[in-house]
Amino acid sequence: MAATNDPCIVKVKSQIEALLRIRIVEEEIVKRYGSPGKEQQMRCPVHLSIGQEAAAVGVCSNLLLEDKIFSTHRCHAHYLAKGGSVRKMALELHGKMGGCLDGRGGSMHLMDLDVNVVTSVPIVSSSIPLAVGSALSDMIDGLQSVSVAFFGDASMEEGVYHESANFAALHKLPVVFVCENNMFSVYSHLKQRQPDRDLIDLGAAHGLQTFRADGNDLFDVSSKFEVALRQVRQKKGAVFFLMDTYRSREHCGVNFDDDLGYRDPNETKKWSERDPIQLACEKAILDGLLDQQFIDEQSHKITAMVQSEFDFAEKAPLPTPDMASTYVYA
Repeated sequence: MAATNDPCIVKVKSQIEALLRIRIVEEEIVKRYGSPGKEQQMRCPVHLSIGQEAAAVGVCSNLLLEDKIFSTHRCHAHYLAKGGSVRKMALELHGKMGGCLDGRGGSMHLMDLDVNVVTSVPIVSSSIPLAVGSALSDMIDGLQSVSVAFFGDASMEEGVYHESANFAALHKLPVVFVCENNMFSVYSHLKQRQPDRDLIDLGAAHGLQTFRADGNDLFDVSSKFEVALRQVRQKKGAVFFLMDTYRSREHCGVNFDDDLGYRDPNETKKWSERDPIQLACEKAILDGLLDQQFIDEQSHKITAMVQSEFDFAEKAPLPTPDMASTYVYA
């Protein structure tokens, strides 16, 4: 294995830790969400990112602290990949004081300005114009930060994406449009919603620079996003970054729903065999960047930490009634 202070080794270790942290947090949610005696502990809907972790980590591991991200209803992976606090997230999911929004928002509204996770908005495509406005503001103010809008394939069918992409391209804004194409809008496959065309064309059509990565391959995402980000930082204009990936569980909730028949079993099997964490770990070991002992140790350490933080969240106090009017302006 190469020297541990090698920048490449340091980055890969950090990325693997981030992948494991996201997976372990979400598996803890699965375990606790509906378990006997805990059914009412997390009362907000949850949209899990299991199977899509490499997309979030590959992007966010290249961002600086001052770079800002804007996420969606499926925001857990983005929040944690950008450096969000497991404790704040656990508290928020439980509706408790000390959470990202002191329990006001729940799973779909994770935010943390300490790491510039500016907001997560469950309304489809609503992250997009917010990121564009942020990029315009930064450009006017002469700041060097980049704004990133995460969204899914269904957002490509919304007018606000096209309006925002056109505006960003026209003004060469420091913004990256990051599309995680998991091929489904709830139960509807992309083929049922779009004509036979590549989503990448909907970026190029607006004059955006376009990049495509394998969303389940951490290192492919990371290396290509690094190039894309460099283009934006060099003021060469806005970028459309497309990743093909797959969610392993139901659209909303902690269960598997393949019994509903809306997904082809062969397709599901193919993607399950390309688990992003397994692929990343295998490649890192094969390339001599880390070993199985490191993975096992990190998994054990992160699991203990996550369980402790969720235990803390279950016991933490709820907001008091007098806080109901806080932040209400009218």
